[in-house]
Amino acid sequence: MASVTAPPRSASVDPGEVAKFTALAAQWWDPNGKFRPLHVFNPVRLKFIRELAVVHFGRPAAHLKPFEGLTLLDIGCGGGLLSEPMARLGFSVLGADASEKNVMIAAAHAAGAGLPLAYRATTAEGLAEEGHRFDVVLNMEVVEHVADLGGFLANCATLLKPGGIMVVATLNRTFKSLMLAKIGAEYVLRWLPPGTHDWDRFVTPDELRRHLEDAGLAVTKLQGVAFDPLGWEWRLSSDTGVNYMMVAQKL
Repeated sequence: MASVTAPPRSASVDPGEVAKFTALAAQWWDPNGKFRPLHVFNPVRLKFIRELAVVHFGRPAAHLKPFEGLTLLDIGCGGGLLSEPMARLGFSVLGADASEKNVMIAAAHAAGAGLPLAYRATTAEGLAEEGHRFDVVLNMEVVEHVADLGGFLANCATLLKPGGIMVVATLNRTFKSLMLAKIGAEYVLRWLPPGTHDWDRFVTPDELRRHLEDAGLAVTKLQGVAFDPLGWEWRLSSDTGVNYMMVAQKL
């Protein structure tokens, strides 16, 4: 199992937000538990990331492990729901999270699955100070929880190698997202525990683009994601009113 140490202090980490997810850590791998929405969300974002990386790095789409030799950072990895499939695709993966308990759960699950990936309780700032660089940085459902968005994304950009890509997934700050992602998901459907999200911290695509460009990255793609209640699945969509992903490259 990966060793777990306390993360360094960070201006971008909100202790209250970390505490929310630490309290739920034991449920990360329960597909019917508190993180059920992420389990349902995983297939569409995994397919998106795989297809994006195949094209960007010129890798063979038909291979089981097309990304061997490439490094990937899953920042805010939680219990490792994305880290593990990325490792199965051949990436050399580091999962990082500010919550020690999350990292312990993730490391134990990976060890049980026999997967060769590393986990650390650390922050983007800590990794940047240590001089780490990655081909891919996954920044999924994290930016709406950080205390200093600009500083956090600047450190994440530092962690990219030249030519590397960052994928950011987050929630748009719109009336539609307030009704669906906040009130509907937390208080009506009970998909998430009440208080999981603060709507005021949702990030518009224009705001996210500005922060990424300020960090020296070039935004190459904006992709909406929408829930299909009939098929009970998430699908790529032209609608960015609630959930969306943005891709940026370090030139």
